[in-house]
Amino acid sequence: MVTFSVSIILLILGYILYGRLLSKVIKVDPEKSTPAYTLQDGVDYVPMPTWKLYTIQFLNIAGTGPIFGAIMGSQFGSAAYIWIVIGCIFGGATHDYLSGMISLRHNGESHTMMIQRYLGKRAYNVVMLVILVLMFLVGSAFVYTPAGLLASMTSGFTIGEFTFTPKAALYVWAVVIFIYYIIACLMPIDKIIGRIYPVFAVALIFMAVGIMGYLFVHWPSIPELTDGLQNMKPDPVSQPIFPLMFVTIACGAVSGFHATQSPMMARCMKSERYGRPVFYGAMITEGIVALIWCAAANAYFYGLPEEGAAADAPAIVNVISKEWLGPVGGVLALLGIVFAPITTGDTALRSVRLIIADHFHIDQKSLWNKLKISLPVFAITMLLLVFTMLEGFDVLWRYLSWVNQILAVFTLWACSVYLYRKRGYWHYIMMIPAIFMTMVVIAYIFIAPEGFGLVQYYDWVLLGAGLAAILISRWFYSKERKLKTV
Repeated sequence: MVTFSVSIILLILGYILYGRLLSKVIKVDPEKSTPAYTLQDGVDYVPMPTWKLYTIQFLNIAGTGPIFGAIMGSQFGSAAYIWIVIGCIFGGATHDYLSGMISLRHNGESHTMMIQRYLGKRAYNVVMLVILVLMFLVGSAFVYTPAGLLASMTSGFTIGEFTFTPKAALYVWAVVIFIYYIIACLMPIDKIIGRIYPVFAVALIFMAVGIMGYLFVHWPSIPELTDGLQNMKPDPVSQPIFPLMFVTIACGAVSGFHATQSPMMARCMKSERYGRPVFYGAMITEGIVALIWCAAANAYFYGLPEEGAAADAPAIVNVISKEWLGPVGGVLALLGIVFAPITTGDTALRSVRLIIADHFHIDQKSLWNKLKISLPVFAITMLLLVFTMLEGFDVLWRYLSWVNQILAVFTLWACSVYLYRKRGYWHYIMMIPAIFMTMVVIAYIFIAPEGFGLVQYYDWVLLGAGLAAILISRWFYSKERKLKTV
């Protein structure tokens, strides 16, 4: 618990100290007009209070990511705590803050437009494909998971002569959630998202605080940094800490998905001074939540036989919440496990609408213009959802995290270019995480069981990933020096 406690303190200090440094690096101008006022349209550009933007941003980027990812990554031992702290402060929160501020300074433009502006047309085309794949994966995954959980709660329920079987309940809840997605995606952002989501965000934070309180009161035995970096996976050889842990724990450390959500808040922010609490602060909060669930999972796993330790993440969350927090925990678990992914899924599809609208320059004030984009988006997501129901959720989920980290790599490089042009040598604060995450995504696809599974060539794969990252960085320098843009 000492490592866990110190990690919490370091994240808080990271927000206070490193977040303040970043504000100075990018030269925040609190007097500059924001797109929430200059482009106000009552739909997507709507001035909103900072506390609402913070809670919405937190819920949008979190979902169940910092919970499920941290639980699955907890078996990597104390290395997970190090990654969450360092990754969050210097990688994820910086990634979210800079990408959000860049969007804010370019009229709340979508993430793909930022990539085109700073990495060029070719990178834009690749990222457009990556983002659309990721958004559809997130949208369908976050229909299936809450629908499955609700189905398990309502299976056997009878209406008249009809009794819900598990499969029938799954289909019914999937349709209900999908209908909600359609409504939330089309409605003005302040009508549903702005009113309801802060409540779910507070519930998610309250649940995490309750779990943290339990940990401090009972002070369980969990991995410490003094124990060394022990990989506690059942087969540590085929599941090495690098690079698997850095993809497994994404939302609590570094996540490309976050940059797709930030423009929505950039379009509603009243002043640049609020960028740090909304973008950087929400990510630090997510890192704290990830630390809490990582520690809770460690305490839970240590008390289980080996076969019990293989329980899936939603089941672990449900058990921990009910056993540690009592009846209130059961309600909070329902909010956290069911509603958090729903709120992430609908904002993912909303992001797709905004990205496509920006690409084709389609105004989003009229309902018809929104429907022209949204209907094909809904149709593709529905087809992917049907495929998931037929083939199984694992087929969908195991590639989602890797695609997510590919997007993070592009975002980190784009932010590096922005800093290189605007602040010179300060670009290193983004370039170093960019090089590291480039190595992660390259090594992962070659080593991971769901990739090529070449773990027997581990050393050669790491060497190749490192060389590739170095070559990309050299290309970055040569390209930017030729441009000589200020």
